[in-house]
Amino acid sequence: MVEPASLDAAQGPFAARESGSPQPSGASKAGSRQLFSTVARRAGLEPGSQDWIALEQRFDRHFPDLSRLFRALYGSRPDIEEQLAALALEAARSWKERAAELKKLDTGREGNTEWFQSNRMLGGVCYVDRYAADLEGVRARIPYFKELGLTYLHLMPLFLAPEPLSDGGYAVSSYREVNPKLGTMDQLRALAAELRANGISLVVDFIFNHTSNEHEWAQRAAEGDPRYSGYYWIFPDRAMPDAFEQNVREIFPEDHPGSFVQLPDGRWVWATFHTFQWDLNYSNPEVFRAMAGEMLFLANLGVDILRMDAVAFIWKQLGTPCESLPEAHTLLQAFNAVCRLAAPSLLFKSEAIVHPDEVALYIDPAECQLSYNPLQMALTWEALATRNVSLLAQALERRHNIAPGTSWVNYVRSHDDIGWTFADEDAAEFGINGFDHRRFLNSFYVNRFPGSFARGVPFQDNPRTGDCRISGTTASLCGLEDGSAEAIRRILLTHSVAFSTGGIPLLYLGDEVGQLNDYDYTLEDRHETDSRWVHRPQFPAEKYAKRLDPATPEGAVFAGLRRLAEVRAATPELAGTRLVPFTTNNPAVLGYQRPGEGTVVLALANFGDGPQVVSAETLSGFAAEALDLFSEEPVRVDEGLVLRPLDYAWLRVVPAS
Repeated sequence: MVEPASLDAAQGPFAARESGSPQPSGASKAGSRQLFSTVARRAGLEPGSQDWIALEQRFDRHFPDLSRLFRALYGSRPDIEEQLAALALEAARSWKERAAELKKLDTGREGNTEWFQSNRMLGGVCYVDRYAADLEGVRARIPYFKELGLTYLHLMPLFLAPEPLSDGGYAVSSYREVNPKLGTMDQLRALAAELRANGISLVVDFIFNHTSNEHEWAQRAAEGDPRYSGYYWIFPDRAMPDAFEQNVREIFPEDHPGSFVQLPDGRWVWATFHTFQWDLNYSNPEVFRAMAGEMLFLANLGVDILRMDAVAFIWKQLGTPCESLPEAHTLLQAFNAVCRLAAPSLLFKSEAIVHPDEVALYIDPAECQLSYNPLQMALTWEALATRNVSLLAQALERRHNIAPGTSWVNYVRSHDDIGWTFADEDAAEFGINGFDHRRFLNSFYVNRFPGSFARGVPFQDNPRTGDCRISGTTASLCGLEDGSAEAIRRILLTHSVAFSTGGIPLLYLGDEVGQLNDYDYTLEDRHETDSRWVHRPQFPAEKYAKRLDPATPEGAVFAGLRRLAEVRAATPELAGTRLVPFTTNNPAVLGYQRPGEGTVVLALANFGDGPQVVSAETLSGFAAEALDLFSEEPVRVDEGLVLRPLDYAWLRVVPAS
């Protein structure tokens, strides 16, 4: 295993001093300039060279922020100057090693948000082994990715992880080694370059809240090494764990009670999720520096976007729930500032399945430029079940617009389960009891409710508390297992929302050909107790073979999604994320506006089982004639519109003068 360069001479559990480490003289401009010159020379940069000048300019712009953030986290430590200097040296060394092609990409993307806010962006996500066997299999599918129109490919966790206790790859044993079943790090580097040459940005997970207990750091900690014991939250007895657990909730109580597990030597280590995933101790600045080194290593590999896993949990403080604390945001901002120095084109994508108000707090150009949109996803399914768009329309009105220079990642479903993340106070405005409504939705989507079309599988079902989440592919949740025509319309309807509300639409690969649940997941080792594997099938080759036949369900879904992508790419109003609400005065019809230069795209989606009318009066704010972007034909809106069941429309309209 390769160990981060910044750690090569540390002494003791919280040490950071390198022999001869540069010593910054406070946070003054003169001190920063002196520090830059020292670290740049030590990193091997030639004074006056292009690399020297580029790093110096970024240092002037971004190091003051990094210094401020780092001091906010660790300023009370006596070795703060040495710690900060060692971090600056890590960044300079990484910049020196960064490939010329990536530095050119940095120049083109630095300060430019248009590339990821483009209406041509389309994402795909998959597990390498299940979708393509290995990295070479992914490379061989690049022509198909281009056929589909992908510009963004998220490869699910592919780094070394213990088997079978890998949590789907989220228990990382080494951030610098690929799972040997999937390939090598050289193959991943080559794949990143080939994807980039084909206009596809590579996205990987950065699991930075915890490591596997088989990570070298964890193994050394388990052996009692005082330095590496400081990398984790390890205590000699139950006193501190008991104190923390007064306020911390259990995440996986069926895996272990509380948040701590006992080591063979009697000590206790923090494990928020599974017993084999040990939480990193970011109160130790050496951990920050170590993980910054891993982050920059991935950036220099050619990764464009890091999915920042479990961001809400990364900072712990006694007497709090240890979720979404202010320091978690400071940490993310500090990691971001490191990137602005040494890999300025790298973006962060937050994964925060928390209260909607908290999700938005992670979205900022200086924190996470991208974010999953779990509320929109959950409420799209809610509207499909209830045939009522009230909660979804409310979410778009109140919680959609985010900071300039950022973007949502909109998805119908992901590798994970569906949790009903709407806020109870939002539901109460419509007379909806949140607890009861979640129970209804769970019942509906696991086909326990009369008339349900869905064929989902419960995940972590707890009849005593009513807690439950939903597993299932898009097609199975939309009823395609019954072979009904309505299922295809539901699939396309839900995706029409993800493709048009603003942000990067993301497909779980296989959904574009209507893949169904894989009920044989129970036959796979260690998968039988995790129903999420039902919607992570192996590559459905027989379905892909039918994708060009419009007479098949596979072909109908594929053609419909390709048309959505084509129309979106040809519609400049759909770039960015700005959304203006539109009230349809019909509880079954969702509406919203995407403004452009003198024109507006009005998006309508009928979640009802029957035809629905949007009245002429409702549409009276627009000129009489609009353009249907799918048929490319003019339509009259001054006479009202009728939407067929489960149909959608994107209309280019002009506001009435």
